[in-house]
Amino acid sequence: MISCRKIAKGKASGELLVSNEPISFLGGVDPETGEIIDINHELKGQIIKDKILFIPGGKGSTVGSYVIFQMKKNNTAPKAIICLKAEPIIATGAIMSNIPMVDSPDNTENLVNGQKVEVNSDEGIIKLL
Repeated sequence: MISCRKIAKGKASGELLVSNEPISFLGGVDPETGEIIDINHELKGQIIKDKILFIPGGKGSTVGSYVIFQMKKNNTAPKAIICLKAEPIIATGAIMSNIPMVDSPDNTENLVNGQKVEVNSDEGIIKLL
């Protein structure tokens, strides 16, 4: 188990999609499809729908929170979000959208692309599955 800090309540499990780069949801992700469309992002073309998204944090406009909310309404949002360090844009979007979110994992060694995990933000833990 990996200890972490609760940002937005809830529990979800799924496959990790890992980025070493922050994501801007406004202009960087298509809310209709969940595809990362930022041409300069390492995950360009990847779909975050139904994934557990692990990113260092967010960047860009505060409107990004509403893009996350729109993605939730469109069923294109990630199942959960793990950040190294949460910031207000992503945190607000996760809270508004009821997407479980945690940050500050105490060990990231096994948090790799394709790994199945369960994020339980209520208990502040990530389990490898």
